[in-house]
Amino acid sequence: MPRIAMFVWNDVQNDARVKNEASTLVSAGYEVYVHGLFTHGVTPREEKLSSGVMVIRHGRQQGAILAKPKKHTAKRNRFELSLLMISRTFTHIGVLLSLLKQRPAVVHAHDVNVLPTAWLAARLCGAKLVYDAHEISTGREGYRKIGRLVAWIEKTIMPKAAGTITTTDARAKFFARAYKIPRPLVLQNRPRLAIVQGDERIREMLGLSEPYPIVIYQGGQQPGRGLERLVKCSVHVPGAYFVFVGGGSLHEELKQLAVSLDLDNRVFFIPTVPLDDLPKYTSSADIGVQPIENTCLNHFTTDSNKLFEYVIAGLPVVASQLPEISKVVREYDLGLLVPEGNTEALAKAIHELVQDPALRERYRANAQLAAQSLNWEAQEESLVALYSRVLPAAQVREPSH
Repeated sequence: MPRIAMFVWNDVQNDARVKNEASTLVSAGYEVYVHGLFTHGVTPREEKLSSGVMVIRHGRQQGAILAKPKKHTAKRNRFELSLLMISRTFTHIGVLLSLLKQRPAVVHAHDVNVLPTAWLAARLCGAKLVYDAHEISTGREGYRKIGRLVAWIEKTIMPKAAGTITTTDARAKFFARAYKIPRPLVLQNRPRLAIVQGDERIREMLGLSEPYPIVIYQGGQQPGRGLERLVKCSVHVPGAYFVFVGGGSLHEELKQLAVSLDLDNRVFFIPTVPLDDLPKYTSSADIGVQPIENTCLNHFTTDSNKLFEYVIAGLPVVASQLPEISKVVREYDLGLLVPEGNTEALAKAIHELVQDPALRERYRANAQLAAQSLNWEAQEESLVALYSRVLPAAQVREPSH
């Protein structure tokens, strides 16, 4: 049984993409280990998932002084930066040593922040390298100061990878042009197909007394995602509840904004929930919103995991009119598109769906139909086929135990 070692710079718990890929490969007959980050008191050092994937977590502790500042405008001092760099260096060394001990047939790097270590491990133990670029990191929020370094790393290593993967057609075209490589395999961030019985999870949790439709935004609360505008939109949509599920650097600021606008009786915040529970929250809403802004190339080329989560849950959507998002919404007639960055248009579109139950039902029916195609299972064979090319039967070696 060929062994695959994945490396991702998070604790794996809520990374649906990594879990989906790993479980698909286990089902295809591979032995899969996912190396991620350890958080004291939150995650175990090692665990075996129900899919058969083994997760190994590294590092002393992610959190406390190593966490991002609560406000996105805050800066770490030199001492904090030094601790962060030391901690990350030792974590990478720990993962490298663990990979060398495992001697996998393939090292699968999830994003550029683990790519150099994964490449070095693959070289030292004679393994194949697969690079899975979740983002365009050279044009990504928070990466602008190191964009040239990121570009150099990817330009140097991507052509040497036995297989490359990304998340949208636009990103695949970018990588192919920028680094003169064959176009990467596109695996969209789709959830697994799940039929979740509609319940009142959100209404019961928040004690919502009015029969207003629930407008949901789920995911990271970070700059450039249009979330301040979304809070402000709720002023102009009085007959609806707005619910944010997740956390991030803007979390407290968004809550304070809602209070300052006297909206705390209609705008609510639910902290990040376990990945397995998320569909229950999504399906208990009525409208899904994705107001992401065109602040960087990475945003411009996204199709958004939450868009597919809304589809699987059968929600009509209101989303920014960016190319990849628009392509999905228009093809399946899933909801309303609005010019990104336009607060008035966003509020108008949400208000239209809130006031028109028949229109919501039309888009809901379309979403339920689209879910039969826009799910993870529909693209699993492409991942297995890539691995069959990376590891032809003659080249597969049994892992040393």
